[in-house]
Amino acid sequence: MEHEQRPRRTRRKFSDEFKRDAVEIVRSSDKPIAEVARELGIYDSTLGNWIKQDEINHGEREGLTSDERARLSELERENARLRMERELLKRAVAFWVRESVRHEALVERAVMKGHRGLVVVAAG
Repeated sequence: MEHEQRPRRTRRKFSDEFKRDAVEIVRSSDKPIAEVARELGIYDSTLGNWIKQDEINHGEREGLTSDERARLSELERENARLRMERELLKRAVAFWVRESVRHEALVERAVMKGHRGLVVVAAG
């Protein structure tokens, strides 16, 4: 039984002004969210999310404010970048340690065989 693939909806972007105005219409009228959403051509769940976020921003509801959400996103991006940089540095250190050990082994073998000229070149 195959699942029918529905085409994905394209994600629309709304300006902050549009969101603010939509929330204000709901707050200042007696109209239900679904009715205002229908009039504006948006989903009622979208408008409901905007109202919820507005309530959080105004301290009427618990949650992260828009500024806090933006800061959290910024910190998460920075954290991901720092993790990648740390991993790269760990790999670089491991590489240099391996190379150093290999170099020391070559020098030690050369000394044991009496190739002092090679030691000077390799160490210098």
